[in-house]
Amino acid sequence: MTELNHIIQETVKFMRGEYLLDEIGNGKNEVKFRHGKKTILTVYIQEDRLDFLIVFGQKEREEYAKISDTFSDNVRNIYDSTKTFHDGKWMMFHITDLKILDEMKKLIYIKKKPNRKPLPKENAIYSKCGHRCDLCIHYSYSGISDEFRKELEERLSRIYSGADWSLRCPSCNKQEGLCNAKKCAKVKEVDICTKCSEYPCKTVPVGYKQLESKTIYKDDVTWGILPYVENQYGN
Repeated sequence: MTELNHIIQETVKFMRGEYLLDEIGNGKNEVKFRHGKKTILTVYIQEDRLDFLIVFGQKEREEYAKISDTFSDNVRNIYDSTKTFHDGKWMMFHITDLKILDEMKKLIYIKKKPNRKPLPKENAIYSKCGHRCDLCIHYSYSGISDEFRKELEERLSRIYSGADWSLRCPSCNKQEGLCNAKKCAKVKEVDICTKCSEYPCKTVPVGYKQLESKTIYKDDVTWGILPYVENQYGN
Protein backbone atom coordinates (compact mmCIF):
# COMPACT_ATOMS: atom_id res chain seq x y z
CA MET A 1 0.00 0.00 0.00
CA THR A 2 1.38 3.39 -0.96
CA GLU A 3 1.62 6.24 1.53
CA LEU A 4 -1.11 8.11 -0.34
CA ASN A 5 -3.46 5.12 -0.22
CA HIS A 6 -2.79 4.79 3.50
CA ILE A 7 -3.57 8.48 4.01
CA ILE A 8 -6.79 8.13 2.02
CA GLN A 9 -7.95 5.09 4.00
CA GLU A 10 -7.21 6.78 7.32
CA THR A 11 -8.99 9.94 6.14
CA VAL A 12 -12.21 8.14 5.19
CA LYS A 13 -12.02 6.01 8.34
CA PHE A 14 -11.89 9.17 10.44
CA MET A 15 -14.42 11.26 8.54
CA ARG A 16 -16.97 8.46 8.11
CA GLY A 17 -16.35 6.83 11.47
CA GLU A 18 -16.50 10.00 13.58
CA TYR A 19 -18.97 12.06 11.57
CA LEU A 20 -22.36 11.79 9.88
CA LEU A 21 -21.75 14.00 6.84
CA ASP A 22 -22.64 14.28 3.18
CA GLU A 23 -19.73 13.90 0.76
CA ILE A 24 -20.18 16.28 -2.15
CA GLY A 25 -17.87 15.82 -5.14
CA ASN A 26 -17.40 18.11 -8.12
CA GLY A 27 -16.52 15.27 -10.50
CA LYS A 28 -12.88 16.37 -10.70
CA ASN A 29 -10.67 16.25 -7.63
CA GLU A 30 -12.69 17.97 -4.90
CA VAL A 31 -14.75 16.44 -2.09
CA LYS A 32 -16.59 18.54 0.49
CA PHE A 33 -17.66 16.96 3.78
CA ARG A 34 -20.81 18.84 4.74
CA HIS A 35 -23.20 19.04 7.65
CA GLY A 36 -26.23 20.62 6.04
CA LYS A 37 -24.92 23.71 4.25
CA LYS A 38 -21.83 23.99 6.45
CA THR A 39 -18.61 22.59 5.02
CA ILE A 40 -16.50 20.89 7.68
CA LEU A 41 -13.62 19.92 5.41
CA THR A 42 -12.75 20.24 1.73
CA VAL A 43 -10.33 17.67 0.30
CA TYR A 44 -8.44 18.07 -2.96
CA ILE A 45 -7.10 14.79 -4.32
CA GLN A 46 -3.67 15.27 -5.91
CA GLU A 47 -1.41 12.73 -7.60
CA ASP A 48 0.90 12.36 -4.61
CA ARG A 49 -1.01 13.82 -1.66
CA LEU A 50 -4.27 15.18 -0.30
CA ASP A 51 -4.82 18.88 0.29
CA PHE A 52 -7.13 19.88 3.14
CA LEU A 53 -8.92 23.21 3.16
CA ILE A 54 -10.20 24.12 6.62
CA VAL A 55 -11.95 27.40 7.40
CA PHE A 56 -12.04 28.73 10.95
CA GLY A 57 -14.52 31.35 12.10
CA GLN A 58 -14.14 33.48 15.21
CA LYS A 59 -15.22 30.82 17.73
CA GLU A 60 -12.99 28.19 16.15
CA ARG A 61 -10.00 30.54 16.22
CA GLU A 62 -10.61 31.12 19.90
CA GLU A 63 -10.66 27.36 20.52
CA TYR A 64 -7.49 26.90 18.49
CA ALA A 65 -5.71 29.57 20.54
CA LYS A 66 -6.30 27.49 23.68
CA ILE A 67 -4.35 24.51 22.31
CA SER A 68 -2.10 26.10 19.68
CA ASP A 69 1.04 25.00 21.53
CA THR A 70 0.09 21.34 20.94
CA PHE A 71 0.56 21.67 17.18
CA SER A 72 3.77 21.36 15.18
CA ASP A 73 5.72 24.36 13.93
CA ASN A 74 4.50 23.55 10.42
CA VAL A 75 0.81 23.77 11.36
CA ARG A 76 1.33 26.86 13.50
CA ASN A 77 3.24 28.59 10.71
CA ILE A 78 0.48 27.89 8.19
CA TYR A 79 -2.14 29.08 10.66
CA ASP A 80 -0.25 32.27 11.53
CA SER A 81 0.62 33.13 7.92
CA THR A 82 -2.94 32.66 6.63
CA LYS A 83 -4.87 35.92 6.37
CA THR A 84 -8.20 36.22 8.15
CA PHE A 85 -11.05 37.58 6.04
CA HIS A 86 -14.59 38.56 6.97
CA ASP A 87 -15.74 34.99 6.31
CA GLY A 88 -12.95 33.30 8.24
CA LYS A 89 -9.38 32.04 8.07
CA TRP A 90 -9.00 29.81 5.00
CA MET A 91 -6.15 27.39 5.65
CA MET A 92 -4.66 24.93 3.15
CA PHE A 93 -2.60 21.98 4.36
CA HIS A 94 -0.65 19.44 2.29
CA ILE A 95 -1.22 15.96 3.72
CA THR A 96 1.86 13.94 2.82
CA ASP A 97 2.07 11.59 5.80
CA LEU A 98 0.03 10.23 8.69
CA LYS A 99 1.69 12.54 11.21
CA ILE A 100 0.26 15.68 9.62
CA LEU A 101 -3.07 13.86 9.18
CA ASP A 102 -3.24 13.32 12.95
CA GLU A 103 -2.85 17.06 13.45
CA MET A 104 -5.63 17.71 10.96
CA LYS A 105 -7.93 15.54 13.04
CA LYS A 106 -7.40 17.92 15.96
CA LEU A 107 -8.33 20.88 13.76
CA ILE A 108 -11.42 19.08 12.47
CA TYR A 109 -12.48 18.34 16.05
CA ILE A 110 -12.35 22.09 16.64
CA LYS A 111 -14.44 22.67 13.53
CA LYS A 112 -17.09 20.17 14.63
CA LYS A 113 -17.51 17.67 17.41
CA PRO A 114 -18.12 14.06 16.27
CA ASN A 115 -21.81 13.51 15.56
CA ARG A 116 -22.03 9.89 14.44
CA LYS A 117 -24.10 7.63 16.66
CA PRO A 118 -22.97 3.99 16.89
CA LEU A 119 -24.96 1.43 14.94
CA PRO A 120 -27.45 -0.62 17.00
CA LYS A 121 -25.79 -3.72 18.44
CA GLU A 122 -28.70 -5.57 20.09
CA ASN A 123 -28.72 -8.28 17.40
CA ALA A 124 -25.26 -7.70 15.95
CA ILE A 125 -23.71 -10.59 14.01
CA TYR A 126 -20.12 -10.17 12.83
CA SER A 127 -18.57 -12.10 9.97
CA LYS A 128 -14.99 -13.30 9.74
CA CYS A 129 -14.46 -10.37 7.39
CA GLY A 130 -15.40 -7.91 10.13
CA HIS A 131 -18.70 -7.05 8.42
CA ARG A 132 -22.09 -6.73 10.11
CA CYS A 133 -24.01 -9.72 8.76
CA ASP A 134 -27.30 -8.57 10.27
CA LEU A 135 -27.06 -5.28 8.33
CA CYS A 136 -25.81 -6.87 5.10
CA ILE A 137 -28.06 -7.08 2.04
CA HIS A 138 -26.82 -10.63 1.41
CA TYR A 139 -27.79 -11.95 4.86
CA SER A 140 -30.42 -14.66 4.40
CA TYR A 141 -31.66 -15.22 7.95
CA SER A 142 -34.40 -13.38 9.81
CA GLY A 143 -33.96 -9.77 10.77
CA ILE A 144 -33.89 -8.16 7.34
CA SER A 145 -37.31 -7.41 5.94
CA ASP A 146 -38.00 -7.20 2.22
CA GLU A 147 -38.61 -3.49 2.66
CA PHE A 148 -35.24 -2.94 4.36
CA ARG A 149 -33.46 -5.09 1.78
CA LYS A 150 -34.98 -3.00 -1.01
CA GLU A 151 -33.83 0.17 0.74
CA LEU A 152 -30.33 -1.28 1.07
CA GLU A 153 -30.26 -2.19 -2.61
CA GLU A 154 -31.12 1.38 -3.58
CA ARG A 155 -28.43 2.79 -1.30
CA LEU A 156 -25.79 0.29 -2.35
CA SER A 157 -26.54 0.79 -6.04
CA ARG A 158 -25.85 4.50 -5.68
CA ILE A 159 -22.40 3.72 -4.29
CA TYR A 160 -21.39 0.53 -6.10
CA SER A 161 -22.99 0.78 -9.52
CA GLY A 162 -23.48 -2.41 -11.50
CA ALA A 163 -23.18 -4.87 -8.61
CA ASP A 164 -25.32 -7.98 -8.16
CA TRP A 165 -27.26 -8.02 -4.88
CA SER A 166 -29.01 -11.38 -5.34
CA LEU A 167 -26.42 -13.48 -3.46
CA ARG A 168 -27.62 -14.77 -0.08
CA CYS A 169 -25.43 -15.88 2.83
CA PRO A 170 -26.44 -17.27 6.26
CA SER A 171 -23.27 -15.82 7.89
CA CYS A 172 -19.94 -17.46 8.69
CA ASN A 173 -21.20 -19.21 11.82
CA LYS A 174 -24.17 -20.86 10.11
CA GLN A 175 -22.91 -21.52 6.61
CA GLU A 176 -22.40 -25.17 5.73
CA GLY A 177 -19.09 -25.98 4.11
CA LEU A 178 -16.54 -23.37 3.17
CA CYS A 179 -17.30 -20.24 1.20
CA ASN A 180 -14.53 -18.65 -0.88
CA ALA A 181 -13.49 -16.40 2.00
CA LYS A 182 -13.22 -19.26 4.50
CA LYS A 183 -11.40 -21.46 1.98
CA CYS A 184 -8.89 -18.67 1.48
CA ALA A 185 -8.48 -18.17 5.24
CA LYS A 186 -7.79 -21.89 5.65
CA VAL A 187 -5.10 -21.77 2.96
CA LYS A 188 -3.53 -18.67 4.54
CA GLU A 189 -3.74 -20.37 7.96
CA VAL A 190 -5.65 -17.59 9.69
CA ASP A 191 -8.83 -18.04 11.70
CA ILE A 192 -10.36 -14.72 10.62
CA CYS A 193 -9.81 -12.74 7.44
CA THR A 194 -8.87 -9.53 9.21
CA LYS A 195 -5.71 -11.18 10.59
CA CYS A 196 -4.43 -11.86 7.07
CA SER A 197 -1.63 -9.60 5.82
CA GLU A 198 -3.41 -9.33 2.45
CA TYR A 199 -6.76 -8.17 3.89
CA PRO A 200 -8.71 -6.62 2.22
CA CYS A 201 -8.41 -8.48 -1.08
CA LYS A 202 -10.45 -9.60 -4.09
CA THR A 203 -11.73 -12.63 -2.20
CA VAL A 204 -12.78 -10.55 0.79
CA PRO A 205 -13.66 -7.09 -0.48
CA VAL A 206 -14.73 -4.38 1.90
CA GLY A 207 -16.97 -1.37 1.80
CA TYR A 208 -16.23 1.72 -0.22
CA LYS A 209 -12.87 2.84 1.20
CA GLN A 210 -11.87 5.10 -1.64
CA LEU A 211 -12.01 8.86 -1.66
CA GLU A 212 -13.24 10.06 -5.04
CA SER A 213 -14.86 13.21 -6.29
CA LYS A 214 -18.34 11.75 -6.17
CA THR A 215 -21.40 12.51 -4.07
CA ILE A 216 -22.37 10.09 -1.29
CA TYR A 217 -25.06 11.19 1.12
CA LYS A 218 -24.71 10.63 4.86
CA ASP A 219 -27.38 7.93 5.22
CA ASP A 220 -25.88 6.02 2.30
CA VAL A 221 -22.55 6.07 4.14
CA THR A 222 -24.25 4.70 7.26
CA TRP A 223 -26.11 1.83 5.59
CA GLY A 224 -24.10 1.29 2.41
CA ILE A 225 -20.52 1.56 3.68
CA LEU A 226 -20.15 1.11 7.44
CA PRO A 227 -21.68 -2.42 7.64
CA TYR A 228 -19.10 -3.61 5.09
CA VAL A 229 -15.89 -2.32 6.68
CA GLU A 230 -14.01 -3.95 9.53
CA ASN A 231 -15.76 -3.22 12.83
CA GLN A 232 -17.64 -0.36 11.18
CA TYR A 233 -14.84 2.17 11.85
CA GLY A 234 -15.49 1.80 15.56
CA ASN A 235 -19.28 1.96 15.30
